[in-house]
Amino acid sequence: MKRFYKQASFAETPDGYAITLDGKPIRTTAGKPLIIDRHQKLAQEIAAEWEAQVETIKPSTMPMTQLATTALDRVVPERKAILSHLVAYAETDLLCYRAQSPAGLRARQDTHWQPLLDWLDSELGAALVVTEGIVAIEQPSHALTRIHGCFDGLDTWRLTAAQVAAAASGSAVLALALAWGRVDGEQVFTLSQIDDDWQTERWGDDAEAVQRRKNLRADILAADKLLRLIG
Repeated sequence: MKRFYKQASFAETPDGYAITLDGKPIRTTAGKPLIIDRHQKLAQEIAAEWEAQVETIKPSTMPMTQLATTALDRVVPERKAILSHLVAYAETDLLCYRAQSPAGLRARQDTHWQPLLDWLDSELGAALVVTEGIVAIEQPSHALTRIHGCFDGLDTWRLTAAQVAAAASGSAVLALALAWGRVDGEQVFTLSQIDDDWQTERWGDDAEAVQRRKNLRADILAADKLLRLIG
């Protein structure tokens, strides 16, 4: 779609900050008013994304707009389902499945993943079980219940960021750690790529894998930026 407006901005309303194009408020894909409650910095960033468009509007260059739309169109009405999906990530969390060999990979996993599982246990009261190999194991129900409660305690914006981070990293633990400020986006991406990095160091990479990793990193960094914008 070609740029059809002269100026993008935002305006304060009784419900929050409305994103406007030439003074007219815009709507989400589902037709809801694109209004950011309380978070002026987020509204300002979204308006800046629209203002930065040149001749053609490119959604791929507007991550905060996309996340805001996701929050309003999906996370708010489908919150219960989102929470269930996040708990499902915890049931088969990346950080809980360690390599039997080689020893170097296993040592790297233990060194970088275990501290976050220890944090999850000590700070959030959710102790997940670690195993070797890829055969699925059953996690303690009380830990999953606690993780559900931790995600449910997040507001819409933080839950949106957590959902994106979990999908991109394959880990509810990493998503929680990001939402709680235990790690930043770059750390989440690096921790989620330990297995792939090990293989790449030995066998090299290909263009498809590089692009895939680039896309995953962009998603995680967008989630991190959303969290920083809302404070």
